Amino acid sequence: MRTSFNARFLLGSAGSVMAIALAMPAAAQQTPAAGASSETTAEIVVTGIRGSLQRNLDIKRNASGVVDAISAEDIGKFPDANVADAIQRLPGISIQRSGSRGEATGVTVRGFGGDFNDTQFDGRHLSTASGNRAVDFTTIGSDFVQTISVYKTPDVEYGASAIGATINVALPKPFDKSGTRIALKASGSVQDRSGKVTPSGAGLFSTTFADDTMGLLAYAAYRRVDTDANQVFIPGWIGNYFYACQAQPACQTSDFTPANKNKLGWFPQQVGANQVTTKDERIDGRIAYQWRPSDRLLLTIDGTFTRQTLNTATYGYGAWFNGDDLRNVKQDSNGTVIDFNQFGTPMDFNASLARTINQTHVIGGNLKWEATDRLSFDVDVAVSRSVLNPGNNGFDNAMDIGYGGTNGDPNGPFLSTACTYPAGAGPTTAPTSCSRYSTVLGANTGVKILGPSKDFLPSIHDVGPAGNVSKFTDRSVIGSHVIAGFPNYFTDVVRQAKIGGKYDGGDVKVRFGASYQENKFHQEGQNPFVNGTFFRYGGYGAPSGRTGAVAPLPDSVYQGTIDTNGFIPGYQGNLAPAIIVYDPVAVYKVLEATGRGTTAPAFDPSSVLNVRERTFAGYLNVSFDTQLGDMPFHVSAGVRNEYTKLTSGAIGRNPVTLETVVTDPTLINVKTYTPQQDITRDSNYNYVLPSIDVKLEVTPKLTLRFDASRTLTRPALGDLRPTINLGTLRRGSLAASGGNANLKPYLADNLDLGAEFYYGRNSYFAVNGFMKFISNFIVGGVSTQTINGVIDPFTNQPAQFQVNGKVNGPDGVVRGVEIAWQHVFGESGFGFSANGTLVSTNRNFDPKDISGSAFAITGLANSANFVGFYDKNGLEVRVAANWRDAYLLQLGQRQGGTFGAEPVNVNQQFQVDASASYRITKQFSVFGEATNLNNSTFSTYGRWSDMPLDTFSYGRRFVFGVRFKY
Repeated sequence: MRTSFNARFLLGSAGSVMAIALAMPAAAQQTPAAGASSETTAEIVVTGIRGSLQRNLDIKRNASGVVDAISAEDIGKFPDANVADAIQRLPGISIQRSGSRGEATGVTVRGFGGDFNDTQFDGRHLSTASGNRAVDFTTIGSDFVQTISVYKTPDVEYGASAIGATINVALPKPFDKSGTRIALKASGSVQDRSGKVTPSGAGLFSTTFADDTMGLLAYAAYRRVDTDANQVFIPGWIGNYFYACQAQPACQTSDFTPANKNKLGWFPQQVGANQVTTKDERIDGRIAYQWRPSDRLLLTIDGTFTRQTLNTATYGYGAWFNGDDLRNVKQDSNGTVIDFNQFGTPMDFNASLARTINQTHVIGGNLKWEATDRLSFDVDVAVSRSVLNPGNNGFDNAMDIGYGGTNGDPNGPFLSTACTYPAGAGPTTAPTSCSRYSTVLGANTGVKILGPSKDFLPSIHDVGPAGNVSKFTDRSVIGSHVIAGFPNYFTDVVRQAKIGGKYDGGDVKVRFGASYQENKFHQEGQNPFVNGTFFRYGGYGAPSGRTGAVAPLPDSVYQGTIDTNGFIPGYQGNLAPAIIVYDPVAVYKVLEATGRGTTAPAFDPSSVLNVRERTFAGYLNVSFDTQLGDMPFHVSAGVRNEYTKLTSGAIGRNPVTLETVVTDPTLINVKTYTPQQDITRDSNYNYVLPSIDVKLEVTPKLTLRFDASRTLTRPALGDLRPTINLGTLRRGSLAASGGNANLKPYLADNLDLGAEFYYGRNSYFAVNGFMKFISNFIVGGVSTQTINGVIDPFTNQPAQFQVNGKVNGPDGVVRGVEIAWQHVFGESGFGFSANGTLVSTNRNFDPKDISGSAFAITGLANSANFVGFYDKNGLEVRVAANWRDAYLLQLGQRQGGTFGAEPVNVNQQFQVDASASYRITKQFSVFGEATNLNNSTFSTYGRWSDMPLDTFSYGRRFVFGVRFKY
């Protein structure tokens, strides 16, 4: 039996508390609230850091459940330019960064990443055209955000569809303050590596009129950030069994018996380096109208728009490896291949020019009606629409060029594992013959692992045409190889309507309501494999002794080189000497001039996915305030019921014939498919989600809390595909993935117990412990299976595909404690905010498990944040330090999966940021910001710490600007 409380207990408890609340005598309802006073106090508005922190503290203290908040220090002055950067200062919250930009793209709450958090704008669910539930916070402007509230325990009115947290972003409205307000901001941003200053600006206008019965607010913001990031990468570590002879410089035909292939290990499929230049432009806009025709009616109509355009230029090199072709293989005690050579290794130089557009708009209306002095209603309707590459106007122009590779040669010096065996051969039978290969420009390239990934890069050795490193970038031997690029088009439309009511009976309050939400998701894409574009001009050409390519390429396509010396500061390891910069579009034109066909990808039917998700919900919450002795006692009990109907559709087809590709000896192409057919699946589920929040004010300064709830997180929309799709097919590595239209949500039973000590103005100390008992975890199990009986052209046997499928599986427990301390040193202007989170689970990844079913809870990491500040006499200074321990990010690398979904772990991170502003006059102030002052990097690794995956260096960034307010 699982060691947790269940929904029956929660629901029963909630019902009991509701009954008690409704039966409370009138005398109890007349108990004066603690600290109540008949005196009228003039409102004092405090701005700046201390004012913001006090408002955050008040929100936390007054909430029924566990809530943390970040609020603007003044109009148009949010603490950080990125919403996620600001939220990470809160206890129990950390961030995920984009390696190529260094910006925070998402948040993790108590170890649960973006897909487990529900992000709302003014209580409305936000669409996201990614196929996931997570919101990319780089697409959200923070210039005029008012407050961000993080509900770590659920409020049934906002929803219970988040195991991590519900994050509500409150946007400005004209009635926030009467009269006319104007706020302007202009700034410049520069990254230390790019050296280019980019502009940003924002403006807000708000006014009330008609005796303050009407109001209008509008704002617009533009932000551009340019980043040059350096990356060293291994896309995946492939699980493999090696022949015993592979530890030697060469193998003999007699060595290739199945019984001799018994040495377990993992090798890097590819190794390389990139420089990624990103131009990130974002436009935000909002308009809001409010009308109060009477004291009891308030109408709000608003619309919000954001459009992010990412233009990315990537230049790099990469070497590709095949497990059976490795020689001089050395392994450590864990099976990691820490050194090897591969005969005839080709060298690719890649270039990609890509544009990705993320566009979201939200339109909504809200009506608040105070029917009586005690009863009020709130009606809200909204539509949120997100589009990835609207009008299909994104692009991904990617090209690989290079030299080398092996060529079939019966007298070649390299003996491969492409062997034939006599009839009736057994495990110890030697083959009758094996293929031989020669090479013209390939090198005996290899990779050496020198130490843990937090300190060492994968060290590539023996590079250059025919092993001559001095000619590594010799243009005269370079030819075209493969044309890549996979542009996508996604849309996500969320329609929602809800009505809520509140009854205020004094010390007893009742909230009730119902809602409807429809989420319609569509995705489609293009693929260069569909029409043969990928390998149409491949093979490197005559200099490498290969056919199919154009070589050499004209000098006009080349634009220079990038020196890799000091590529990733603070890391050791040998890189190839340089990266070639060239124009992939110019190469396309050269190739198409030969008359052999298009360089463009084609529509991929297997990419199509349509999901319609409809959720009907109702909620009831009862809360009351009374006394336990002389201690104020608050109880809030609620229950929410959610019923969801799902329809998932895709285009299905199966491979009929596989074929080898002349221009790439290890590649497999699908020559023919079965006819296409539409496949649709329907499913539904219903869950009751109760919650209880209890708060006891032991003294005016000490508050104790207890919270219990059940929450859920729905599957990622992209996981609901009812078909199996093939991945990149290589000799000995046939990958496929499948969704599951019948996936059920993750479920969590949650407990919180905390104490908060508010010992002074703007100062408090809090400890909160939590446990989450999670079931229905969605895991990707890898199984080996045939598909439609298709034949592997290399073995002439039924092809064995490694299929990664999604299923609801095991349970898990997460436990942790959050500690927070905020203190202001009197009137000195100095203060600090510090917090730390310790988490653990009974479901850690076992790197020794090769069963294919290894499971772990992702995202869990100890973390700590410290913010020191000074705020006095118009000068504000803030220094923030954020630390997060190593953690498991996800299961599934970009390549790999022989022994299940391979893990991606993130190394320990520590980053220091700073900001300062000075108020010159009441209206004008100047400011400056610096992020990543310590030049922190972002790096990941696989099963073991010496299996490096990605290492990014994204440098420091500095911002300077001016603000005006009226």
